Amino acid sequence: MIYFDNAATSYPKPRAVIRETVRTIKKCGGNPGRGSHILSMRAADKIYECRELLCDFFSFDKPENVIFTPNATYALNLAIKTKIKKGSHVLISDMEHNSVLRPVSAACEDAGAEYGVFTTLSPLSSIKRKLRDNTDIIICNHVSNVSARKQDIAEIGRLCRERGIYFIVDASQSAGHTEIDMTGCNINALCAPAHKGLMGIQGAGFVILNSADGLDEFMQGGSGVNSSSVKMPVFLPDRYEAGTLFTPAIAALGRGVSFVKSIGLSEIEWQERILTEKAAEMLKSIDKVRVFSEGVGTLSFVSEKMPVSKVAEILMKNGICCRAGLHCAPLAHKALGTYPTGSVRLSFGYFNKHRELNVLWQALKEIKNG
Repeated sequence: MIYFDNAATSYPKPRAVIRETVRTIKKCGGNPGRGSHILSMRAADKIYECRELLCDFFSFDKPENVIFTPNATYALNLAIKTKIKKGSHVLISDMEHNSVLRPVSAACEDAGAEYGVFTTLSPLSSIKRKLRDNTDIIICNHVSNVSARKQDIAEIGRLCRERGIYFIVDASQSAGHTEIDMTGCNINALCAPAHKGLMGIQGAGFVILNSADGLDEFMQGGSGVNSSSVKMPVFLPDRYEAGTLFTPAIAALGRGVSFVKSIGLSEIEWQERILTEKAAEMLKSIDKVRVFSEGVGTLSFVSEKMPVSKVAEILMKNGICCRAGLHCAPLAHKALGTYPTGSVRLSFGYFNKHRELNVLWQALKEIKNG
């Protein structure tokens, strides 16, 4: 089997991540923050260690502001819905995933707010044209999950700082693949999953908040502190971490971050770039195939000769895992001109080998021949 679906979840996982997951289940099986016995304390230590690792990785200095969530979608919902207020005007990009589009739409409807969409072909000029006096939030996906189109979050962050706009970044496709300086880019809320580029397992994500000032509550429940109060704590991370945390997945995330650091982001990005460029060359050599390759790690394509579902079926018959359809990103496909049918997506990771592209080429010959 050849796995070209790393944009959905990275596979395989580093051995160190697998070992850490098992070890945490065996040795740190207590409920973090809910006891003073050794198993509870070990679990709490694992979680705090991961907070520190993430802060170091994203150039931030407040471990307590790392909020763990079940996935990136939950993290984005938290960041979006705690900030949107009545009278807000929100700008999102035309490459956003449904994990941004849907909560923004719902939150604006509930709060009596409005949102607009800016183009990522010329983001700064598009944002400036669409700014209103009440624009108070900009949300941007750093790298597209469809075509790998990358946004200059440092430039957008500077604009947000100058205008006093809250900046939320979806790093689902960039965390673990390219450098992100949260402080340098003036990011107010950085959201990402554990299980993609950071090499963790499914079941964990996070949002790093530069501050909780002015943010609403999101979810209520037990936090292990202030149990006599009917209100959630006002301090982080407890304010947004109701209920038992997923300690094994968080510990695995910490080990995944350490693994990525040991390899180096430049090495990972270089390898993924070569694979992406070679695959794009192959596809562009086929008549009546349109290729959408705008960055590193992920590309999409469509064939005029057959539907995307049939192309994916041929690839799978040759042992190649990919994804076909809208990839939960209808805005992106409208921007690329592939809506409503979508595209076939190939997404590469650190563990992919160059020789696997030979198998891809053999499979593509079937598509070439119709």
